[in-house]
Amino acid sequence: MITIRKAEERGHFDHGWLDTYHTFSFADYYDADFMGFRALRVINDDRVEPGRGFGTHGHRDMEIVTYVIEGALAHRDSMGTGSIIHPGEVQRMSAGTGVMHSEMNASLEAPVRLLQIWILPERRGITPGYEQKLFPEEERRGKLRLVAAQDAREGAVKIHQDVALYASLLNGEPVTHEFAANRYGWLQVARGEVEINGQKLKEGDGAAIANEPSVTISGSGAEILLFDLS
Repeated sequence: MITIRKAEERGHFDHGWLDTYHTFSFADYYDADFMGFRALRVINDDRVEPGRGFGTHGHRDMEIVTYVIEGALAHRDSMGTGSIIHPGEVQRMSAGTGVMHSEMNASLEAPVRLLQIWILPERRGITPGYEQKLFPEEERRGKLRLVAAQDAREGAVKIHQDVALYASLLNGEPVTHEFAANRYGWLQVARGEVEINGQKLKEGDGAAIANEPSVTISGSGAEILLFDLS
């Protein structure tokens, strides 16, 4: 069964410096029907104005994955990490016992668009950690590239939960993913339009996947994230 979460039905707030859409309940947005999906807790589609961003704030007991779609995002945290995240890079920050960080648009001229993803960790009290890796366009074009996994296989960033996250740039050829027994999926369309098992999705749409042995996703000029969840 594939259940579509339409882009226009998400929570939406325009704060001037931040235009944000919430797939699941977050901050001042509450929807009892969308509190998350399996271990997936947050998918925020954020557009941040030049020179603006999220000032220093704290998190605990959450796996936070940042995926930049356009522009560049500057990161600083209490672990001493300072970096800039570009499209094609995946950042994983384990908040664990507690971390302070800030996320700012690295440009004074162009906006940045990103997906901020929160995943519930396998246990509380993990030692905070940070990881950032580049997954070149050629590794994601026309294929599902594993970018985050519990065992960090295939060069993926390590995530402290039984979740596998794939990224793909669709070029017209379909991609297929098979689910093991008792596994679930979530598809998030970052850009463009796609079909999943014959159902059409547009930019910003999500899809919960349950009791499907496999999914075939097609599209041209589209960018997607696919979660394989326990």
